[in-house]
Amino acid sequence: MLEKLTRSFGDVVRTISGKATISEKNIEEAVDSIKMALLEADVNLRVVRRFVNATIEEAKGEKVLRSVDPGQQFIKIVHDRMVALLGDSRQDLVLKGPDVVSVVLLLGLQGSGKTTSAAKLAAYLKGKGRRVLLAACDLVRPAAAEQLQALGAQIGVEVFRGEGTDPLAVARAAMARAKKEQYDTLIVDTTGRMQVDEAMMDELVRMRDLVRPDEALLVADAMTGQSAVDIAKAFDERVGISGVILSKFDSDARGGAALSLKSITGKPIKFVGVSERPDGLEPFYPDRVAGRILGMGDVVSLVEKAQATIEQAEAEELEHKLATESFSLQDYLDQIRRVRKMGSLQSIVDMMPGLAGQVSEDQIDEADMKREEAILLSMTRKERLNHLIIGPTRRSRIARGSGTSVAEVARLLKKFEKSRLMMKKVVKNKKMAGKMMGSMR
Repeated sequence: MLEKLTRSFGDVVRTISGKATISEKNIEEAVDSIKMALLEADVNLRVVRRFVNATIEEAKGEKVLRSVDPGQQFIKIVHDRMVALLGDSRQDLVLKGPDVVSVVLLLGLQGSGKTTSAAKLAAYLKGKGRRVLLAACDLVRPAAAEQLQALGAQIGVEVFRGEGTDPLAVARAAMARAKKEQYDTLIVDTTGRMQVDEAMMDELVRMRDLVRPDEALLVADAMTGQSAVDIAKAFDERVGISGVILSKFDSDARGGAALSLKSITGKPIKFVGVSERPDGLEPFYPDRVAGRILGMGDVVSLVEKAQATIEQAEAEELEHKLATESFSLQDYLDQIRRVRKMGSLQSIVDMMPGLAGQVSEDQIDEADMKREEAILLSMTRKERLNHLIIGPTRRSRIARGSGTSVAEVARLLKKFEKSRLMMKKVVKNKKMAGKMMGSMR
């Protein structure tokens, strides 16, 4: 996600933060580098000019040039400008209470990920405690309704298909069903086209007037760059949108759409698609994304992901096992599975301060984790609970069962021993630090 842009901004940050004092010349050089990075990321030219002018105006002020740490002050200015560019603050969905049906209308072109995003949004809202009904009103794209129904079954959300070929009739019947069966949220997946045309817009206007949506969200493909901004403008002018879901945000997109949408359309990005999985939709936080772009990481999101995959009691039990050297290969396997639930290793690395943009996808071997999981699954539970019993004969059997070599099995066991020792020291030092802080208090 935004890898090249993050790398470019990281270079600027490192250069400017290493200076004890900065001059107007330093600032101009840094801003020129920022301007080139934004243009290469396919950010709208008008947006780049506004960003650059505002940064120069604020950075050349007396406050920065004479501050105790002018380098850090300049970085803060760039960060604040970036946050403003992305939308200032998180914009949540505005939905009614549980006693009334809230309608979310999804708009977008074919191929933008609209149907998939409808299911992901349903899963997200279901996780927030809402009772969701999906309405399959895309009757133009072949198998769109079947796709939505399959996705609905996967996430445990009912899909209303209706009968006939009139999407308005299906939407009307879906609304009646939602009211009758006391659903509090109706998500309407609408017709898409390969490109914006009058027939589609006229149909969407009629759909909007019929369902009177609380939220009209455009699903835009992050990989289309400036085209996504033009599409958003066209939909907003004809139908009216309240926000954007930026799909394929985990791709190698340059970032032009994310950095231009709010400034050009005035509409916030509300969600981003970060994977193909049903839970691969995340709220969009401008400040967190700005932090990632500047190489500051996103610790808050990382902690939230960790909390979603491990309970407090499990974390305390794990800490106890690490401290007492009872951490086993079974626990190691459980941790591998939890990490994979948090997303790709690249996305996790991008959230770590100092590593964002510094570790490329080529340097991260996702296959190595899968290989380790295969080796662990080829062991018996008894072997995973006591790795000391794994002798030469058992290693050969495990290697055959996992499709690896004896050397790879031995490497994993050696790595596990080192990891266990290192983690024990970390936990021990943490407890010692806690005791010292307690005595100081």
